[in-house]
Formats: sequence, structure tokens, C-alpha cells
Amino acid sequence: MAHFVLFEDTAHFSLLPLTYTRPVFALRSGILTNQERWEKALEASVGGYAYDYLQPVFGGRPQQDEEIIWINGSLIPDGDLLKLIQEIGPDEYAKGADGKILVARFKPSKLSEDHSGIITAEWADENGLKVHSTSLDPLHFSASPDIFRLNRQLIAHDLEYLLKTETFQDVTDPYTRIYGKDNLFVAEGAQVRAAIINAEDGPIYVGPHSKVSEGAIIINSHALCAHATVQPGAKLRGDSTFGPWVKVGGEVGNSVMMGYANKGHDGYLGNSVIGYWCNLGADTNTSNLKNNYASVKIWNYQNQRFLDTGLQFCGLIMGDHSKCGINTMFNTGTVIGVSANIFGGGFPRNFIPSFAWGGASGFTTYQYKRAMGVADVVMKRRKIALTQEDQDILKAVFELSAEYRVWDKKA
Repeated sequence: MAHFVLFEDTAHFSLLPLTYTRPVFALRSGILTNQERWEKALEASVGGYAYDYLQPVFGGRPQQDEEIIWINGSLIPDGDLLKLIQEIGPDEYAKGADGKILVARFKPSKLSEDHSGIITAEWADENGLKVHSTSLDPLHFSASPDIFRLNRQLIAHDLEYLLKTETFQDVTDPYTRIYGKDNLFVAEGAQVRAAIINAEDGPIYVGPHSKVSEGAIIINSHALCAHATVQPGAKLRGDSTFGPWVKVGGEVGNSVMMGYANKGHDGYLGNSVIGYWCNLGADTNTSNLKNNYASVKIWNYQNQRFLDTGLQFCGLIMGDHSKCGINTMFNTGTVIGVSANIFGGGFPRNFIPSFAWGGASGFTTYQYKRAMGVADVVMKRRKIALTQEDQDILKAVFELSAEYRVWDKKA
């Protein structure tokens, strides 16, 4: 029986800065990460083959030379893809309408010892794989706004899996008002008190040991993952996900906070993606709509310029470990790298590199050792260690992102 491994393709670069610190298949949208989603779809353990420096944490080249079915880690599993996996033959690959590999079947010995972790159709052709004919054009992540754009759809998608395995309970609190009760799924150990919940227009998932506090208003499709907390008086108005241990308050619409991040206070977050271990200071606000209602352009690392998203609504994309101070304001379509620290009045630039320190008045470099000290303290608060492997990844990001810290070149 073949093993399953998720691999990365060039989507790794188009999804930066989110993929600076984790592979595409470890990103969260809906309720699950894509790796978790594929494991539930296949009802089997699924390995990972991550990009380059991410391999020690997220999976490298398999050592045993056994036949493997390789699945593009950006793909959302569906019935047609599961059928394709069954059809694919040895030393074959299937590519989608955009020319990217969907699924392949070959032994890891075809990969060189120093292979980068990126598998493309060009690589498959050069290594003698035959094309398996298919006309599929499956749902997938190709750019960072896809994380929030597909979120509503994926919450419903993931619930189909969770309904088979999780046990749900009724809300017994007499002071909570629920509309659309049949669309509300509260896991065991979750707590809901004196809230208003309207699930008439989309399912709402309240995960294990999560908490919805007094006075919170939750409307439309939402996912609150394990141990997440909705703060008192929060106004959550549709199609958002709050990952494990996230704290969320204020006003939020169509956004994804992937895990261990905090937005504990008032302020607006809309059409945004917030990575792991981030913190938004009190009264942080994001713009998600331009004054002229034009489509939003955001920084694209792969093309080294601002590209049109085709979206009228797009707010903030923030990489892991980044933070901002109180009263920070972000313009429409702002992209912030990993471990940046933003503070001060006014609007900072709408592309902020990794390890930047400053705000609208200018930036300096957030030195690596200082950033690691903060990361260590932040993670210890959740009783999680900053491992050497974590530090190695962040060191690689520090070095890779140096080209964008232009102030260093001027010094």
C-alpha cells in the first residue's frame, strides 16, 4: 500500500510571508490545516515534504524508498481528487488546468539528496514521469488572500468531517440567545455565556474547551478552535476562524487568526490573515476597502512588486510572531512579514519586511537575538518551548528577508 505525502510547489512563494515559517499544507483556513484535512479525507496518516529549511520541523525527503503518492499540499480534498489518487499509476503525475502538479506517484529515490522540497511539472518531466490525463481544476490556495476568501466554504467543508468524529452538546445557559440552533455545533468542554449567536446564514463551530464570553455577538459562519476565547462584548460578523488558543475581541469580519495570536481589545479587523504568535494592540484598526472602491493591490514576494488581488475587500496579511502597539492603523492591503514590531501614530507603509522595528516615521532592524528573546517569553506563557528548530527557521527568515530591509543598505 502506498504512503501519502503532501508536497509544496511554487505556491510556497506566492503565499509568503505566511509560508516563511510553515509549509502551505500547515496553513489554517476553515477549521483545519490542509494536512489535517487530507488525513480526514483519506482516513490515513499523511506525511509532509516541506520547503528547504522548514524540513526539520514539517517533514523532509522520506528515507525509505517505498512507493509514495505525492499530493500537492495547496489542494483542498474532494471526491474527484480522491478518485484521481486511486487512478494514478507508478511514475505518473497529473497536472491541473494551470499546469501545476495535482498528484504524482513515485519513489523518493527520484529526489536528489539536496532537493529543495519544491516539486513542479518541469521537474516531473525531467525525471521521466509520464503525464496522467485529467481535466480537473480543484480548489486550492494560490495567494495569501485565499485564506480568508475561501474560509466560509472551508468551515462547512471541515464540519462534514468533524460531525463524524466529534461529540457536540446543547447550550444550556439561559441568558444566551441562539438563532439557527441546528447550525450551531458546540463541542464538549466549550463554554457559552450570555451571548447572542446567529447561525441562520452559516454554520458556527465552537471547539473543545473554547469560550464565548458575556455580551459577545457572533453572526454567520464562524470557527472557534480548541481553547480559543471570544472576549466580552466582541462583535464577530461573519466567515472568520480563530485558531487554537486565540483570544479575540472588538469587531472582526471575514478574517483568519491561525493560532496562539491575540486581538484582545476593541478595534476592527476585516478580510485579513493573522499568523501564529501575533499580537494586535488595543484599538488596532485595519482598512479593508479603498476610498474609491477599487480592487486592492498587495505586495507579492514571488513577483517582487504589488499585484492586483482582484478583490474589493482586503485588509492585513501578517506573518508569524509579528506585533503592533496600541492605536496602530493599517492601510488597505498591508502585508507584514515575520517578527516585525510596529508602533506609533499614522499609517505605516503597506509592505513591512520581516524583522522590521518602527512605524510611519521609519524603520530599523529588529535584531535577531532580541526578537528571539521576546518569542521565548511569549511562547512560555502558553507553556510551549521555543526550540532550536524553531530558532533555525526564524534565523533563515531573518537572512532571507534581509534584501527587503532597505534601511540597512542605506546605513
